[in-house]
Amino acid sequence: MNDRATSQGPWLVTGAAGFIGFHVARRLLRSGAEVVGLDNLNPYYDPTLKESRLNLLHEEAGFRFERMDLEDRAGMERLFQEEGFGTVIHLAAQAGVRHSLADPWSYVDSNVTGTLNVLEGCRHTDVKHHLFASTSSIYGANRKTPFQVGDGTDHPLTIYAATKKATEAMAHAYADLYAVPSTGLRFFTVYGPWGRPDMALFKFTRSILADEPIDVYGEGKPYRDFTYVDDIVEGILGAAVRPAEGNPEWDATDPDPATSYAPYRLFNIGATRKVSLMRFIEVLEEVLGREARKNYLPMQPGDVLETHADVSRLSALTGYEPRVGFEEGVRRFVEWYLEFYGSGEKVRSSGTG
Repeated sequence: MNDRATSQGPWLVTGAAGFIGFHVARRLLRSGAEVVGLDNLNPYYDPTLKESRLNLLHEEAGFRFERMDLEDRAGMERLFQEEGFGTVIHLAAQAGVRHSLADPWSYVDSNVTGTLNVLEGCRHTDVKHHLFASTSSIYGANRKTPFQVGDGTDHPLTIYAATKKATEAMAHAYADLYAVPSTGLRFFTVYGPWGRPDMALFKFTRSILADEPIDVYGEGKPYRDFTYVDDIVEGILGAAVRPAEGNPEWDATDPDPATSYAPYRLFNIGATRKVSLMRFIEVLEEVLGREARKNYLPMQPGDVLETHADVSRLSALTGYEPRVGFEEGVRRFVEWYLEFYGSGEKVRSSGTG
């Protein structure tokens, strides 16, 4: 972070009660920034976890909370007009790959309509930089790894990924039409303290401690680029203080999907290393000191065999370098989990992960 964190208007962090949004907002607040956090506290997973995150943010100076749906057009217009945000970090979304198979409408409402309202707010209030969350799921059927931001993303495998692709396209349109500087950030399997209960590390920890079997999809063969949340925050804020600019070397006859003549760009944020699902489970067993009972299942609709990030463009711009090793990250998560929940208490989740 640098002086830009405090030199402009307040920061807006959407999804501030969510996993990544909480960590980003807290880091900004501790740097001296003024932060408005927006969240609707929906019950996709246990709202008490979201409320606990918010309680910690309220302990920091400079934080204000706005409970609102992204789809609330009038409310979003009012918020942008009243606050005069300098930078917007748009992390709120309907998350979860598998849940998108059951409730695709919620993904379009939140991710597409909600993002449109954010972009309209940026357009009409001269926001200096709009950053938004995309996902590694956007690479879909692509099998060329490591994934590069210049790779094609025309074959999404879930409605979740399709809505994220839509947000990338919308952000480019606003960058072109209205000169809204936009940076899209494709996250790779984020984990760590205060994580989401529908994600594998959280679910596996809960089940192993309760001596319940864990579902191992793809018979343990998939690989993921597990990225610790502190590294994600470093990537986000490193990009945030460097507003997107047009690329003067962009070639319309050989277009680079990750940059533009307009003030628009895309980055991967990952750990740059892939870990097998079986190794993931082994490390968790070692940290917990317990062996998991495994229920092996085939790959599920929308699953991909491997994710692996090329982060060279982000590193070139910001010096980004992931620092937390996977084994250390799992240990930190388990320490937080045991402190927050205790060793035996179960956590209510949606059951859709």
